[in-house]
Amino acid sequence: MNGLHFTHYSAAASRQYRSVVEDIYRRSYREAIDSGHTFDSPEAFMHRFDAYTDPTRESGIELVIVYLNDVSIGQTWGWPLTPNTAWWDGLTLDGPLAANGDFIRESGTRTFALSEIMVDQSYAGRGLAHRLHDELLAGRTEDRATLLVEPENDRAYAAYRRWGWARVGRLTPSWPDAPTFDVLLMALASRNTTIRGAAST
Repeated sequence: MNGLHFTHYSAAASRQYRSVVEDIYRRSYREAIDSGHTFDSPEAFMHRFDAYTDPTRESGIELVIVYLNDVSIGQTWGWPLTPNTAWWDGLTLDGPLAANGDFIRESGTRTFALSEIMVDQSYAGRGLAHRLHDELLAGRTEDRATLLVEPENDRAYAAYRRWGWARVGRLTPSWPDAPTFDVLLMALASRNTTIRGAAST
């Protein structure tokens, strides 16, 4: 696709693009929004976004927006997990990992949490989600990355597997009306680490 460009934004800059973030969400998740599920409502989504970019939280969030001829058509973001992170609260690990108490210990440089990837439905199926994924992770220096995916989201799940992710457990976030997600993990090439014992289901 000619005319594409990817722009990275810090937490402070991300707050200035709040209306753009919401607009992309509305164009990317029309069916989920129409379902009426509280967790998927634009209001709930933006409440979570505001928490992620709260200046008192210092999450270190990085937002990437892809533009086509200056029109925003997709976005992704994430942040490094700090020692006091609540990300792993409620985690149930698979198999041998369940006995590994070190799994959830964070330092601020160990794990990058990839929170969202979305593309305007008018541009779906053109590889933009993968390009956003790679654009966000390419410059990360953490050992590993993690993300959450709904088990029944077959299309996204299949894509993540192709991109190198493996399931390690399940987790229900503390957000109101949150579903239970599968937890995926991927070693980041920048450190050439490996994920041992990750279950593939």
